[in-house]
Amino acid sequence: MKPATSKTELPPSTQLRKAVFEGSHLLGKSVLGVLAICAMTALSSWIAMPDANAESATEYKLKIPFGLEETAVVIPADNPLTKEKVELGRLLVFDKRLSQDNTIACMSCHLAKFAFTDGKPVSTGIRGQKGGRSAPASFNRVFSTAQFWDGRAATLEDQSIGPFTNPIEHGFANYDVMMAKMMKIPGYRKLFMQAFGEDNITIDKVGKAIASFQRTNLSGNSPADRFDQGQEEGAISAAAQHGLILFREKARCTKCHSGFNFTDEKFHNAGIGWDTNTVDLGRYMVSKNPEDIGAFKTPTLREIARSAPYMHDGRFKTLEEVVNFYNQGGIKNPHMDPLVLPLDLTDQEKRDLVEFLHTLNGDGTGSQHVKAPKSFPQ
Repeated sequence: MKPATSKTELPPSTQLRKAVFEGSHLLGKSVLGVLAICAMTALSSWIAMPDANAESATEYKLKIPFGLEETAVVIPADNPLTKEKVELGRLLVFDKRLSQDNTIACMSCHLAKFAFTDGKPVSTGIRGQKGGRSAPASFNRVFSTAQFWDGRAATLEDQSIGPFTNPIEHGFANYDVMMAKMMKIPGYRKLFMQAFGEDNITIDKVGKAIASFQRTNLSGNSPADRFDQGQEEGAISAAAQHGLILFREKARCTKCHSGFNFTDEKFHNAGIGWDTNTVDLGRYMVSKNPEDIGAFKTPTLREIARSAPYMHDGRFKTLEEVVNFYNQGGIKNPHMDPLVLPLDLTDQEKRDLVEFLHTLNGDGTGSQHVKAPKSFPQ
């Protein structure tokens, strides 16, 4: 391997680890996060108190896969995790009756084999209607607040109910129509009683149940985690190790894909759409700040090798195309993010960078429970 500059020269393995991880911001560990990880052998637990309104509810112990930061968990005080809410949420996200014509469920656009996206450029709703953006990955949401590509949902609870009244997605005219439909299902009224202490179904409770379930869907313990925090020498290849150095340095990926979840949770304009005159205004439609025109939320890079196609409009089929796009410096436009610059990566460096990105796939232990129910409430 012949790197383009001495900065990315691959040293012996012991020196490599020192070069990569001394003062590294790749996984953004706080002191508390490091202590929490060191204290775990493989997993640790997040314990939440049951909902005060549900007398029979039991606490849900959230198992945090290796490599994720337990101190970064975001669970609202008014929606603690309980087993009853999580199970209710699992039923709700798979039930196609929660669409106007009984054809679409939440999980129709978030399939496990595609890293909880749908493997399509843009999502498909009722009557085969096409949306304007790709389905965001629905795992590791417990570490995030603002949701959707444009961040229009301030909480995961808000995000969980948004698609139901979208005419292209689930298609209900309003939430009252949806609640009336659900109230006619005695089995759901019983489950809402168990989860919330009352059988009256409201959209607020639906959002809390779905958000609770989503918070249990996690991805961690990737080869990159095991190389980094586990000190596992052979967890990733020499090419991927070189790609990791590029990721942090010459390729500038950590300018946006920072922290243990590989996202800064911010919004950036890289120029998508400005070459085809089909610009999606993105974050601007929420903030009304001209600086946000064409800006979209940084997605996590965990599971990225499984979640093609890429970008908010699904224009790139492969990671190689994505790397080439950023290597050329995105697409220039009046609102371009200054962090997006030409990279001058060599062909070998681009291959090594993609090799590293493949090491961010988790082992599946944090989402094994995400299976379609054998039956639904009647």
